[in-house]
Amino acid sequence: MRLIYSGDNCSVLTTQHKDGPMRKPRDFDAELKALGDKTRQLKERKVHQLGELVIATGADALPVEQLAGLLLAGVESRNGEAKEGWRKRGAAFFQRTAGNAAGGDRGNASGVALGDSGATPSRTQPRAD
Repeated sequence: MRLIYSGDNCSVLTTQHKDGPMRKPRDFDAELKALGDKTRQLKERKVHQLGELVIATGADALPVEQLAGLLLAGVESRNGEAKEGWRKRGAAFFQRTAGNAAGGDRGNASGVALGDSGATPSRTQPRAD
């Protein structure tokens, strides 16, 4: 095995075997930085989508304390039937919102279309009017 210096960059060393040049080592620092950037972007997107959801549902008209209390009660609830009812109501909301966004002139109450934000579920069904 011998070390070969690159012609343009003397600080980069590559090794060469009898089978040909070996691949360069991975840059773990750059990969970690890229993953950190991606994580930050995903968190920002999630916060933005939650804000859009609050506005689209009209919950932005509630006092912050009341909205926080509602959310905490939902998270802490152990009532499975109530949670299933909330899920069904939320699914119906997203189906209406997706139908409004596709329908064009039928806007929702807040004027926010969640279809472009990625907040709609993948299984949306058109609303039969």
